[in-house]
Amino acid sequence: MSAAEPVGPWHLALVGNPNCGKTALFNALTGSRQKVANYPGVTVERKSGQFQTPSGRSVHLLDLPGTYSLRARSPDEQVTRDAVLGKLAGESAPDMLLCVADATNLRIALRLVLELKKVGRPMMLALNMIDIARKRGFEFDLDRLSEELGIPVVTSTAVRRGGVEDLVGRMDALIAAPPAKAAAGTWAVPTASELRATQREADRILAAAVKAPGRPDTLTGRLDTVLLHPVFGIVILLAVLFVMFQAVFTWAQPAMEGIKAGFEALGALVQAYLPEGLLQSFVQDGVIAGVGSVLVFLPQIVILFFFILVLEDLGYLARAAFLMDRVMGGAGLHGRAFIPLLSSFACAIPGIMATRVIDNRRDRLTTILVAPLMTCSARIPVYVLIISAFVPDEEVLGLFSLQGLVMFGLYAIGIASALLVSFVAKRLFWRDHPTEPFMLELPDYKLPRPKSVLIGLYTKAMMFLKRAGTTIFSMMVLIWFLASFPRPPEGATEPAIDYSLAAWIGKALEPITAPIGFDWHINVALVPGMAAREVAVAALGTVYAIEGGAEAADKIGATLAQSWSLATALALLAWYIFAPQCASTLAVIRRETGGWRWMAVSFGYMIALAYAAAFVTYNVTRLLAAG
Repeated sequence: MSAAEPVGPWHLALVGNPNCGKTALFNALTGSRQKVANYPGVTVERKSGQFQTPSGRSVHLLDLPGTYSLRARSPDEQVTRDAVLGKLAGESAPDMLLCVADATNLRIALRLVLELKKVGRPMMLALNMIDIARKRGFEFDLDRLSEELGIPVVTSTAVRRGGVEDLVGRMDALIAAPPAKAAAGTWAVPTASELRATQREADRILAAAVKAPGRPDTLTGRLDTVLLHPVFGIVILLAVLFVMFQAVFTWAQPAMEGIKAGFEALGALVQAYLPEGLLQSFVQDGVIAGVGSVLVFLPQIVILFFFILVLEDLGYLARAAFLMDRVMGGAGLHGRAFIPLLSSFACAIPGIMATRVIDNRRDRLTTILVAPLMTCSARIPVYVLIISAFVPDEEVLGLFSLQGLVMFGLYAIGIASALLVSFVAKRLFWRDHPTEPFMLELPDYKLPRPKSVLIGLYTKAMMFLKRAGTTIFSMMVLIWFLASFPRPPEGATEPAIDYSLAAWIGKALEPITAPIGFDWHINVALVPGMAAREVAVAALGTVYAIEGGAEAADKIGATLAQSWSLATALALLAWYIFAPQCASTLAVIRRETGGWRWMAVSFGYMIALAYAAAFVTYNVTRLLAAG
């Protein structure tokens, strides 16, 4: 090894503005060799990966959150600033910075480059999406740009095969013969006047090295005249969301039936080969009936994440935020809250974490308070189970699934509730602090990269499976134990579960839950369901399997239809729209808000709303049925 070669992996940090294609470049370089975790002490996502250059050198790549400046006005930007400066706890200082810029929109990117130069680390600028820029008529003098900036400049097209070869080759050369040791960093938090001066310098360099086309007629511009229209744009957005929720219910059915059949066959094997007794009950009723009843919903969760990932890669989510700004502003939410709230449809945890893009703390807190009201994927198993059992599988107008329409209605109620709660919270806590104007840089439309979408789906599916294999499995073992012990006395005539600890706990809670129509079976499911919403379905599968045998678990929907009234089923749906049944979400609220106060507020108002909604739904349905 020569003296110029580094010892150990070369630490490279990716820095750039939001929507510059940085994550696509990260995926192109690392592929599946990447890890996602959180930075120590904060909930900001840490994405890192490994790759090798053509000469065999190992590179450790860190994908930092997008930022417009090192001023760091949000938690995401604070992490990027600290990582660049080498002050982030638990993270090695980068050996080199790779600044990624959208070649079609260099003005703000060059200002960031000039700021990064003051840090004093070796760096390189990658002009991403160079093919789109040249197609639009942009002309680049790369040598002049490199000379003006004083750093190497390369081009890349992260979404095309072979589009990063030039960049990796240049990187290889830089690692083999790194630039002379950079001067000590001179960066300090810039004042407003310093930022304006930096922007003027960036504009001068841009004019010297890049020739922009005159008023280009681009596809993005033509699409935006329709998709950002104040009327048609909203209609199209609602249609997209409607199709997404219909797809969650209908497209997944074949895969769900296959998974369900697989678990039924597995249960039959256990029943055939294990002797009757506690071991058979544990494996069949506790593990298979419990965990299997949750895993069957994996296809629906994957479809939901697929839509979110594709819409984000297309560049449509930013437009959706822009369209919803007027509606959300009227409810006291910042326009940037739309993307965190849409992310909360998949899971409230990343949705709450995504509020870090909102600069103002009060606007961020309002968004955090309402994010759990979005119908997350963990509610899907409960919704689907009850809808399938109580809503006929019919078509409406020959086009739409009635069950899908009910599902869409539940999502709509969640959205309306979030807007109402934010309206009240804004006027209750921060009536004297108006929401700041919404400013957002809209990215160009781009075709999603299949590899990036597949990597994202794989990551989300593995997170769900890990949850099923840890939290849900452990809860199922607990529920099986509570539902199986103590054993019934000699000569007992009632089902064995009636003598168990689970029945005792469930019946002890009945005076509280009886007014909203819940029996002790539901109570048994709700208590461990505080760990994760999906556990409620698994718990019902276990409870009814022990009470009514394996067939009851295999046909849990039919069992519920025979055991519950319509009023009880609707009340449970109303409960799940609002109830804070996810300990992980509450923990993230505590971490993001820096204390217990706002977590307690979230838990308190959501449990009160859940009880009130279930009470009204149960009693009104009974009155209507009686009438």
